[in-house]
Amino acid sequence: MDAPREACGVFGIYGQGGVAARTTYFGLYALQHRGQESAGIAASDGETLRFYKQMGLVERVFDERILRQLIGHIACGHTRYSTTGSSRVENAQPVFADGDLGRVFAVHNGNLVNAADLRGAVAETGHTVRTTSDSELIAALIAAAPGATWAERVCRTMPRLIGSYSLVMLTRDQLIGARDPLGNRPLCIGRRDGDWVLASESCALDTVGAQFIREIEPGEVVTIDAGGVASRRAPVDTSRRALCLFEHIYLARADSVVDRQLVYEARYEMGRQLARDYSVEADLVIGVPMTALPAAHGYAAESGLPYRDGLVSNRYMHRTFIQPDQAMRAAAARLKYNPLPEVLRDRRVVVVDDSIVRGTSQHQIVGMLRRAGASEVHLRICAPPLRHPCLLGVDMATYDELIAHRLGEVEAIRDAVGADSLGYLSLASSIRTVGLERGRLCTACFSGEYPVPVQLKMAGVNPKLSLESLEAPTASVPEPT
Repeated sequence: MDAPREACGVFGIYGQGGVAARTTYFGLYALQHRGQESAGIAASDGETLRFYKQMGLVERVFDERILRQLIGHIACGHTRYSTTGSSRVENAQPVFADGDLGRVFAVHNGNLVNAADLRGAVAETGHTVRTTSDSELIAALIAAAPGATWAERVCRTMPRLIGSYSLVMLTRDQLIGARDPLGNRPLCIGRRDGDWVLASESCALDTVGAQFIREIEPGEVVTIDAGGVASRRAPVDTSRRALCLFEHIYLARADSVVDRQLVYEARYEMGRQLARDYSVEADLVIGVPMTALPAAHGYAAESGLPYRDGLVSNRYMHRTFIQPDQAMRAAAARLKYNPLPEVLRDRRVVVVDDSIVRGTSQHQIVGMLRRAGASEVHLRICAPPLRHPCLLGVDMATYDELIAHRLGEVEAIRDAVGADSLGYLSLASSIRTVGLERGRLCTACFSGEYPVPVQLKMAGVNPKLSLESLEAPTASVPEPT
């Protein structure tokens, strides 16, 4: 399925008992939509750091035997899709680095645009790089930075990191969270009785029974230990904000709060605006499961057309955009949806979807609806045309693969996907629905206006390095038999 592919979800907990890893497991389950290639958890009991990571979905990576061995009241976890660094177990997270303060584990959501320069700086510290991802570079720089505490070292390192990052870090006796000065990726903090929780999205807090407290501010570093929670500001410029607009459109779960806005409400309003901008004579409205359903309901409410379920999603199919291979994506797309001919036959149908990347999935959906008997198919997209790649943590394909960049005109895209009509929500309308000023959002994939200088090349340049053996005091949990 040609859809945008989020980099990852991060989670962390500082708790009162010894089952922090188990809570992290459930938190990662709630963040599975943010990455499905690999998962990992690191835990500490105040003395020993243990971790386990593997390729696959959260439920496949962890079982009862593994979780029982991840002992401790502090834990951090990660679920990943690769952007920087190839899809292999070495690049699964958490990643770690050693320094004179001990060992630090890090989980990272985002992408650094100066990773090549940082790799050289890390080599100068004497750290042996084990992965091809930028996340390990962050951990290594923090471990080698000057400062009497881990929080000081994080603050010293952040000015060197250019790009997007929401970080959760685990040391022997602390949990640390940090967010880049642009606030490009979400990160929030919650409370559960005496436990403190950090997560990419508030939906993960709900899953583990924690109360949402607030979002971590751009440029903020939060430290959680036996003394409670402490906050400080890194010496970075936070005057410009660039929250990813696509979090509201597609990436975040509908029940999450992002920048004080419930994602569901933003998507519902996108659908209402689509109906105002692109009305059409039709018999019913359907949505493409699952992300576009709030917008489809909004379109139906504003247009006065009835909403019906015209496509049924296979509940055992995960987000198929996670398949790195195009042939696998195409095969998975055919398994993901089934049409309801009794609902669609001889009907003029408005189909609401969240975005068009390559156009292949929309072409398949339109064809599927026509074969099911729809007399007309009118495609409505609750996002502007994707014309530029994202280099800040979301894989949206290359320029040549983006159908809106390649074909340009909307009518040419309509012909390519086979719809009777096609309407995109404008960038101005998209921004208005999330209630933020344009200057507080990253719109690079739509406008080409990147919040940081980037090199517009999508080919990987990092060398493939071997994974070295891991040494004590970290205990790597063995493979299940």
